[in-house]
Amino acid sequence: MSALVPLPVVVPLLGAALTLILAHWPRVQRTVSVVALAANLLVASLLLVEAYRHGPVVVQVGGWPAPVGIVLIADQLAALMLVVSSAVTLCVLLYSIGQGRSETSESAPVSIFHPTYLVLTAGITNAFLAGDLFNLFVGFEMLLAASFVLITLGGTETRIRTGSTYVVVSVLSSLIFLAATGLVYAATGTLNLAQLAARLDALPDGVRLGLQLMLLLAFGIKAAVFPLSAWLPDSYPTAPAPVTAVFAGLLTKVGVYAIIRTETLLFPGGDVSGLLMVVAGLTMVIGVLGAVAQSDLKRLFSFTLVSHIGYMIFGVALSTAAALSGAIFYVVHHITVQTTLFLVAGLVEERAGSTDLRRIGGLARVAPLLAVLFFVPAMNLAGIPPFSGFLGKLGLLQAGVAVGGPLSWALVAAGTLTSLLTLYAASRVWNIAFWRAPRLATAEPVVRLPQLMVGATVALVALGLVLTLAAGPLFRVTADAAADLRLRTPYVEAVLPGGAR
Repeated sequence: MSALVPLPVVVPLLGAALTLILAHWPRVQRTVSVVALAANLLVASLLLVEAYRHGPVVVQVGGWPAPVGIVLIADQLAALMLVVSSAVTLCVLLYSIGQGRSETSESAPVSIFHPTYLVLTAGITNAFLAGDLFNLFVGFEMLLAASFVLITLGGTETRIRTGSTYVVVSVLSSLIFLAATGLVYAATGTLNLAQLAARLDALPDGVRLGLQLMLLLAFGIKAAVFPLSAWLPDSYPTAPAPVTAVFAGLLTKVGVYAIIRTETLLFPGGDVSGLLMVVAGLTMVIGVLGAVAQSDLKRLFSFTLVSHIGYMIFGVALSTAAALSGAIFYVVHHITVQTTLFLVAGLVEERAGSTDLRRIGGLARVAPLLAVLFFVPAMNLAGIPPFSGFLGKLGLLQAGVAVGGPLSWALVAAGTLTSLLTLYAASRVWNIAFWRAPRLATAEPVVRLPQLMVGATVALVALGLVLTLAAGPLFRVTADAAADLRLRTPYVEAVLPGGAR
């Protein structure tokens, strides 16, 4: 099974090269992209089953043994993230094909969407599988380089302006990450995560804390935690709907994944748990207050994206087995639901010509299926029982209550308030955009929404419901993943059979 580990990185890269060669044959180009991402989903599923049954699956790239060579490792956390990200990227690709974003002159003057999208996918999967800090950095740079192209597709003034902000912030976070990586190597003589798990413990407390804070700063910018999140609501809404959807669903979660991985494997013990609790609470509350104030659907969803990152940081801050399990479950839930909502925003724009709530209305009457596609994930995001959003939040709040203490109780209160305000924001969108009398733009006769766009959105809505129905088995996987994260030994021994040296 170890031979399967590199495939989620290699297959999209080969697909990207092939689609670039096939730039003048768009139909074949689309087929190659779909096949590559479908293969990724299959491989990721096999890796998850193997990791759940037998433990982490490791490959030493090039035959060089760790810690000298590059290590790719699929433990339960990485494999679960691979499965969810592969499903989401495949659905978003089908949505984009239905929308024609890869072919229209507005969005892609040359046939670059497919190769760039596949490089983005390879970067995401490489980040999940990376077994050393530098390869994690490489994964981030792959996905960021591709995202720079995707966020400015079409070259309109608005996209270039907001894309420039995104590029500057991303480069800054990458420079911080690279500097932290260099300092880690200078202090320990290695970048292998399994080896660092032992060597960082031997450093003086001040040095160790400084390295931890630098990595948290770099990953916090990428994950868009407060106060490092101001760039996101201005950057994401201007991109094409499929691009915004995959960014919202996955790019911030790669940052969250990096925080979970490094905080549990490299810096256990909760040295910065108080800081993370404060950051988590502020991210939840300030993000959702921003959402409540918005009149544009995409900007509203961008603020809810920021807000709900706070729930994941909440679980990392508590660092108990139950809290980490809840955080991992919530990451899986949020990737699916947030991506779905941005795809729905694209359908609203396609049907009504705008996502400005002041210009649309009556969508429940003229497009009832679209109303259902919004209502289900919106209630899921708000945490209405029995959806997966409710189950994930319940797990996190119960973990907070179990830990106790003023900060934990404050986070429980912030999480509850955030959920209520998310419900208010979703209800406001429903009342204005779907329930009130149709506006002129909404009522105008239009061509039916492309079936592939609707079908891809339906598939993601269904995936959100599957997460609800399969919450029991999924929680067992996340609980096992959390237990392994806290133990650290399954990861370390899988990479270095003799133990960390």
